Amino acid sequence: MLVNNNLHRPLEVVLQIPVRTYDIDFMGVVSNIVYIRWLEDLRLKFLDEHWQLNQQIEQGYAPVLAVTEIEYKRPIKIIDKVIGRLWLSNVGRLKWTVQAEILSNNELAAVASQKGAFVSLQNSRPIPIPQELKNKYLENQQGNMKDYL
Repeated sequence: MLVNNNLHRPLEVVLQIPVRTYDIDFMGVVSNIVYIRWLEDLRLKFLDEHWQLNQQIEQGYAPVLAVTEIEYKRPIKIIDKVIGRLWLSNVGRLKWTVQAEILSNNELAAVASQKGAFVSLQNSRPIPIPQELKNKYLENQQGNMKDYL
């Protein structure tokens, strides 16, 4: 479903994720809702590194989520070492898509996909993807394509 075996991951960010005692459900594994928070943490890291949220707000727009899909592969426990990876996998005229992997002890624990858009802060209507972000995405794709040739 969501697994992306493509090693090309435009604008990828990596985050070490601590498992907290409040992340654990009654079965002793990380609760499903925690993955949503981890995806938010990954998207915020993406914004910090590639498309600063404060600049977006100053320019009158902000990102919004429309879809989140998660496929759980294996449970994560409190003693596991967790790493999240998120990258921009598609940019259209109005919509963007990010994909993510959550690894536990270097094994795939979950894969996710999120789709969203940018909206005007004045009228809450979708706006076209900012050209600068499109350019950054395309430059990253083209740069990595040269590595394969």
